[in-house]
Amino acid sequence: MPILIVILVIVGVILIPCVKVVPQAKSYVVERLGSYYTTWSNGLHFKLPFIDRVASVVSLKEIVKDFAPQPVITKDNVTMQIDTVVYFQITDPKLYTYGVEYPISAIENLTATTLRNLIGELELDQTLTSRDIINSKMRSILDEATDPWGIKVTRVEVKNILPPRDIQEAMEKQMRAERERREKILQAEGEKKSSILIAEGEKESAILRAEADKEAKIKRAEGEAEALLKLRQAEAEGMKLIKEAKADDAVLKLKSYETLSKLADGQSTKIILPADLSNIASFGTVLKESMKEKK
Repeated sequence: MPILIVILVIVGVILIPCVKVVPQAKSYVVERLGSYYTTWSNGLHFKLPFIDRVASVVSLKEIVKDFAPQPVITKDNVTMQIDTVVYFQITDPKLYTYGVEYPISAIENLTATTLRNLIGELELDQTLTSRDIINSKMRSILDEATDPWGIKVTRVEVKNILPPRDIQEAMEKQMRAERERREKILQAEGEKKSSILIAEGEKESAILRAEADKEAKIKRAEGEAEALLKLRQAEAEGMKLIKEAKADDAVLKLKSYETLSKLADGQSTKIILPADLSNIASFGTVLKESMKEKK
């Protein structure tokens, strides 16, 4: 009985480690007698004791590596520090296990050399304004280079670009001068627009005043014309009523005398003679009487 228990314990100690449960997003690379045998995905698996062994456990999640700043030299001989962030994923656990020694270190060195090559073709200003181009080219180069290692580079980001201190000070002065220039331009444009608006306002005001004077003169002229027209109409109506009343010559002569008396009442120096020369004497008599009444 004790021997049986011992045997069972020995068998359990040997067989239990041979039962493997692979979790999600993990892969186990299994070797048999020192050679690659298979890759286990998630689930329950068994291996032969003393024959099979798990060579490596590989994570299939996307991995993010932030590499330290690297000194690089631009085309115009400016040395700067640039650090990058690489996003990659293991797509083939077998190649990742057997493809390269220390794959993370290999990716870091490959990133540094690729970055130096790309920045060496660009000047300082291009380097500062071409991050998207640098990221795209680096991702393409790294992805192609890491294919034999079972690695898929999904994204590369240039995190920081640090020029030398004197270059930074020069750039700050340049940006300050540019801001001052833009401010002066905006101020000049504002003053120009203000002057234009003032001139347009004065022009419109002068036009409106001229139109108002014109309208006033037209209204006055129309009023005078209308008054004169009404006066003429009234005189015509009076003459019409006199004719309709069939006034005799005596009445007409009386109206004429009244008109002459009104003319004599002023300071006029004109001499008015009646149309009928035979009535000169009677006209003179009437004129004298009018002068006496005035005195």
